[in-house]
Parts: sequence; structure tokens; C-alpha cells
Amino acid sequence: MLYCKSFCQKLNLHRLRSISSLVQTKAFIDGNWVKAQNNEEFEVFNPANGAVIGSVPNMDPKDANQAVHAAKKAFELSEWSKMTAKERSSLLKKWYYLIEKNADELASIMSAESGKPINEARGEVTYGNAFVEWFAEEARRICGEVVPSPTKDREIIVLKQPLGVAALITPWNFPMAMITRKAGAALAAGCTIIIKPAEDTPLTALALVKLAEQAGFPNGVINIITTNKAAPIGELFCKSPDVKGISFTGSTEVGKWLFRNSSDGIKRLSLELGGNAPFIVFNSANLEIAVNAALSCKFRNCGQTCISANRFFLQEEIHDKFINLLKQRVETLKIGEGSEPGVQIGPLINTMQFNKVNAFVEDARLKNANIISGGKPLTNLGNLFYSPTIITDVPVNAKLYTEEVFGPVVSIVKFKTEEEVINAANNSNRGLAGYFFSENIQQVFRVAKLLEVGMVGVNEALISAAEAPFGGVKESGIGREGCHHGIDEYVEIKYVCMGNLKY
Repeated sequence: MLYCKSFCQKLNLHRLRSISSLVQTKAFIDGNWVKAQNNEEFEVFNPANGAVIGSVPNMDPKDANQAVHAAKKAFELSEWSKMTAKERSSLLKKWYYLIEKNADELASIMSAESGKPINEARGEVTYGNAFVEWFAEEARRICGEVVPSPTKDREIIVLKQPLGVAALITPWNFPMAMITRKAGAALAAGCTIIIKPAEDTPLTALALVKLAEQAGFPNGVINIITTNKAAPIGELFCKSPDVKGISFTGSTEVGKWLFRNSSDGIKRLSLELGGNAPFIVFNSANLEIAVNAALSCKFRNCGQTCISANRFFLQEEIHDKFINLLKQRVETLKIGEGSEPGVQIGPLINTMQFNKVNAFVEDARLKNANIISGGKPLTNLGNLFYSPTIITDVPVNAKLYTEEVFGPVVSIVKFKTEEEVINAANNSNRGLAGYFFSENIQQVFRVAKLLEVGMVGVNEALISAAEAPFGGVKESGIGREGCHHGIDEYVEIKYVCMGNLKY
């Protein structure tokens, strides 16, 4: 039996490599594909079946420091610092077209290591590549200013200059898009980068960097290190004077740790952290639109997105009807391995996440919430599958209400008035995204302004786009990604005063 399991795992690894030449087994520093200096590796697993699909270097701060030095050298001494905005734009466009050409291979790698359905993986490739395209165009629009001077013999000039070396720390739930959203902006601004992908999903990141190499970025401009020991490398990024900025997407707890550890150097930080998104359905809502939005907002990527709806607030009049409609739709969702045709929900990413979701549901059950659908592991499918779940009458002291579940669980609370639900929605230290559904135009403008979040979806759940600013308030982060504001995280503003001029 052990032999059979080992053989099957090797077969899965061989199949993935035979499908895609983009599967890499080394990291990339200063233009070279390298092993860890300690020669250690760690395995990457398919969460749907436990199969080993790759091994990558298990790097430590020595390797990270090597990447920092390579990025610093590339920023200060190489042709990168001398390139025009048009030349940087051209390289980003080449990367964009290579990603587009290899979209199916990227999606297959992503689905295998993250467990997400193949159609969702293809969608992420398109979405993630949109950031490369957007910032390829934005590279030529990083404009300074000439400000009217208060005196006749001076001119006030404002320049935008690249920050320097930027460390990009990305999560497993969107292993491509979270990289391109950061890397596209940093490279467009003229920064050099070190990417540290999540340990669960390094293969997608390495494949992206392989395509960047093919696009022709100079040595040291793009570096990537892989590890399952993130904390010491994060600390190096925080303490190194050569790292001028850190962009992180992940948990609020780790974001706070990075914030504290970067304080000595007053380092530039961009933090996109956890959420606890309210999903409000008012009596006037179009229920068909609201139910469709609930499905996409809650069950995309098995609920493992930072802007997933977490607390569902239903007004009294439509409460029962909405639940009945949602229950009918949820019970038809196809669950299985991401590569299978028609699958809509895959596994959770790892055992820790599975145990968290299960514990949150059990906590709600003990606190007398009403589980009307799901609420149990799907052991017949594998070790990390959890049934799509609907829970009503969730008390305010339940973990499902106060914390981000990051799983396929709908937790429902009934409300009476607009004022009541606004207070409940805002009663959180998180403020990333919020959603509400109403056909009352006055209510739409009123509620959109009152919700304490960085992003609001009004009669819409799929709100992310390269053209829009992404980020939160409160403990959900600082800074914005995407949009033209995404460039701001990677530039310094320099004021030049030209004095004693004679006209």
C-alpha cells in the first residue's frame, strides 16, 4: 500500500511536469535558477488528493539576503535604473503576452496546487494578467507636477521616483493575481522586486517568473525565493536597510507583526489584510440578483477569499424567501477535485484551514445556531473537503460572526431597520469589503457612504478589477493596489525648488 501511494504521487508529479514546461524546481535569484544554499527542499501537495506535485527549495535568510543584494544591484547599477518608462512598459507587455499564450498551463498548475476548480483557475489567470496589462500602460503615465509658484523667481517641480527594492509577500488563495497586482505596479514604477510566495502554492509563482525571464527582464530585477519558514525571511525584509518597501497580503495578525518589525527603519508598507465582510439584503432588493451574488461572493475558491461575504444580514420581510432560494442553489453545487469537469467547489487548502472551518461551525452549533444545510466534512471526497453550509440565527458571540471563517459557510442574522444593520455591519475592527442589495436609490447612496469599509459592492459581488483601487480601512490594511493608485505604493515624491530664476 505504501509503495502504491508513493508510486501514485510520483506519477502525479510526472504528469504535471509533462503537461507544463513551466513547472520549476528551483528559485530565481539574479537571473539564475538556484537551489537553497542549505540544499533543503519541501514538497508541494495537491489538496484534493494529497499527491506530491513538486518540490522547491526551502530557503532561509541567507538566500533571501542574496536576493536582496541582487535586487539592490539591479536597481542601482544595472540598465534597469537607466530604462525609460516606455522600455519598462514594453517589457511588461511582453510578459503579458507570454502569460496570455501560456494561460492553460498556468491554470493547470494553479488548480493542482491550490485545489481550485479549473474554470476558476483560468479566470484568475485572466484577472491576474489584467494587472500586468494595466501597469504596462500605467508605466508611461507616472507623471510629476509643475506647481504654480508663490514668487516670480521660482519654479516648483514635483517628481515621482521609484522607491527601490520592494519585497512582495503573497498568499495561497490567489497565487497568481496577488503577485501580478503587486509586481506589475512595482516594476512599472521602476522598482526591483523579491517575491516570497506562500508555501502551499509556490509553483504558480515560479511559472510566472519563468515567463518573466523569457520576456527579457534584466538580471536581478525580478527575484523569487521559496520557503516554508516564512518568519525569519519576513524579519530580514523588515530589518534590511536595502529593502525600501514591503507589500503583504495575508492575515491581520501577520500584517501587524510586519508593521511592528518595520518600525525601526520607518519602512514603506502596503498591507492588504483580513476582512469580515457584511452582506446586507434589504426588503427592496432584487432577490435573484442577491442570491446569485451570494453564491459567487461566498463560494468562489471555496470561500477562501479576503473579500468573501462573512456575515449575511437579511431584513425581516425577505429573510425566509432568500434562505429558501439560496438553499436550493447551494444544494446543487458540484464538489470535487478541481480538474474534474463542472466542479464548482474544491477542497480547502490545508489541514489547518479545514480544522478552523470545522471548529467555527461546531462553535456556532454549541451556541444554538441553526444549521439548515451542510455543516459537516465530506470525508468521502477527501481529507480537506467541507460541505457548503448555511447557518441561521447566528449569535453575535459566535466565531462565525466575529472572525473571518475563510470557508464555504454562510452565517445569517435577521434585522429590522437600516440603522440597526449599519451599526451591526460596522461593529468590527475589520473593514475591507462590504456588500448590500437594494433597489431604493436614496438608500443606495446613504448606505454606501455609511459602511466603514474600503470597498462597497452595491447589487454586485464581483467587485475586483485592475482599474479599481483595492484595499481596506481599520485593521484590514493600509494602502491601495490596482488602479493608478497602486503605483503610489512604489514611488517617492520629491520636491525640487528652482530658485533665483530671471524671466
